[in-house]
Order: sequence, then structure tokens, then C-alpha cells
Amino acid sequence: QVQLVESGGGLVQPGGSLRLTCTTSGNISGIGIMGWYRQIPGNQRELVATVSPSNHVYLLESVRGRFTISRDNVKNTVTLQMNSLQPEEAAVYLCNAFINQRWYWGQGTQVTVSS
Repeated sequence: QVQLVESGGGLVQPGGSLRLTCTTSGNISGIGIMGWYRQIPGNQRELVATVSPSNHVYLLESVRGRFTISRDNVKNTVTLQMNSLQPEEAAVYLCNAFINQRWYWGQGTQVTVSS
């Protein structure tokens, strides 16, 4: 059974930084795109960033220059470095990955941005 587990969320002041990590486990034969979404209650889930196995990166326009996504193809992890966080970016951040020819989701990690 493949599982994704996010870590690194928490409370940060406006302008602060957090580093989220998504760890995979289970019987994995291949991983395609990995990425991060965020979900605010009552809103649609929003794609924040993706990274392909060859490190082709997509970033939501509003986070470019502040967020960085990277992956470790040996450890099968994906990391989202978030800098200069703003209060409106508070959300549950979810990891998403294409593993063994299907999509998997993590349960999410809460990011709170408040002074």
C-alpha cells in the first residue's frame, strides 16, 4: 500500500518561512510527477507546484520567487520550501504524486500564517 505523509507545517509569522516534506512509503516501482496543492476550507484545491522526474518545475505564478520545489529520486521525497509567507496562504498543504500509474494524496499538513 503506497502512502504519502507530509511534515513541516506549523505556525509562522507573515514573512516567515516553512519547509514542507512529503515522504513516500510502500511498494513503489515508479514515480512520475510529484507536487503540492493547498486547500482553504470552502475553496477549491489549488495547485501550488509540481516537479517532474527530470526536474521540470511548475510554480503557481503568485509563489514564483518565494517558493521552491525539489525532489529526491533516491529517497522518493518531495520538498516545498516556502519563503515570505503571507496570511492568505494559510491552508492545508497536500502532497500529490503519480506512483505506480495512479495518483496518490497525502492527508495534508496545516500551515498557519499569523502574527
